[in-house]
Amino acid sequence: MTRTAPSAPLPEKDLDDAHLHALVDGQLPPAAADAARARLDAHALGRVADWQRHRDGLRALHAALDPGEVPPALHQAAERLQGQHERQARQARWGRWGGIAAGWMLAFGLGWGLHGHGSGDAGDPPMAFVRQAAVAHAVFQPEQRHPVEVTAAQQDHLVQWLSKRLGRPLAVPLLSAQGFDLMGGRLLPGGDGARAQFMYQNAQGQRITLYVGMVDADAGADRGATPQRAAETAFQFHEEGAVSSFYWVDQGFGYALSGELPRAALLAVATAVHQQLVKH
Repeated sequence: MTRTAPSAPLPEKDLDDAHLHALVDGQLPPAAADAARARLDAHALGRVADWQRHRDGLRALHAALDPGEVPPALHQAAERLQGQHERQARQARWGRWGGIAAGWMLAFGLGWGLHGHGSGDAGDPPMAFVRQAAVAHAVFQPEQRHPVEVTAAQQDHLVQWLSKRLGRPLAVPLLSAQGFDLMGGRLLPGGDGARAQFMYQNAQGQRITLYVGMVDADAGADRGATPQRAAETAFQFHEEGAVSSFYWVDQGFGYALSGELPRAALLAVATAVHQQLVKH
């Protein structure tokens, strides 16, 4: 969705979120953009850089796809969501949520753009699930200031909170033997309810994410797929742009490990994750 650049003059003091979004999206005239950047402090420059990384990552992820025109109903819903976010931002000034909301609005737009491509995700809940996992990875993997909502230092709280929100006891795999340490996790929206994302990082700064949540069997059954297909799938590989994922569904609950690693390296980590979760 293309935002309309603010028509009002730049504020004399702080730039609001509408002007920052316009700056990131390239909607300001060159002179106004230069003036805006000159007025930003280090914190605001960091926010702008984070939002730009989110945008570039999502564009790169689906560079080969033509999303087509966004349907009017989706466009109107996105406009309402953006309007609500801007009102909340003016009231609370929680700047970090601006980048997250913008990233997820773009992600939902890309999700619609994927509609009609490939093998028909609407009738294949596991495929829709792994593509949502890949988009979530692309949005949050580059994040430097807020890669997770709750850090690994509060792992007990993180697991308890996400287990309650997803309605299922969750386990966090230990991947130190594979060279990855838990950074933390976050709660995300999904097609069939809440989803959880756990992020890991190795000594070289490479990040992988484990995305988990319910996969609705009935969504596929309505379009000809059997409930058993959505309820359980074998260990499978999926590639979405630069992001690779191994995923599976067990008793209606989906798991997707995503990263920008060579397939063999990602498989080794995914196998360890699968083995630990099966034991759990």
